[in-house]
Amino acid sequence: MGVRAGYIDLLKDLLADLAPISARRMFSGVGLFAHGVMFAIVIDDALYLKCDDENRGAFEAEGLAAFSYNRNGRMVALSYWRAPERLLDDSDEMLSWASRALAVARRTSSKRPRKKRRKAK
Repeated sequence: MGVRAGYIDLLKDLLADLAPISARRMFSGVGLFAHGVMFAIVIDDALYLKCDDENRGAFEAEGLAAFSYNRNGRMVALSYWRAPERLLDDSDEMLSWASRALAVARRTSSKRPRKKRRKAK
């Protein structure tokens, strides 16, 4: 399966007004970044947006679910939820959902403790 380059190009075009978008291959998918913050993942040509308590209701109202995978016989759910397919046809709504996902990503990345860098000797 994987992720088609054309699909990533489409997403980057749709999200261009949000910020310059970069894509980085990760495991079996691609992470989408704005200003160095990962706010979305693409797995098997499906878009998943960063989610927390503030935007989860919108995903649940659409009947969408979190990306999950099997790890050592146990299902693990990530904080990235499947985006509605219709967003691919509505750039304004895509930007709205992506903006909220980016806000979540910024909030959660600021909560993580920063690793101390070693000083060069």
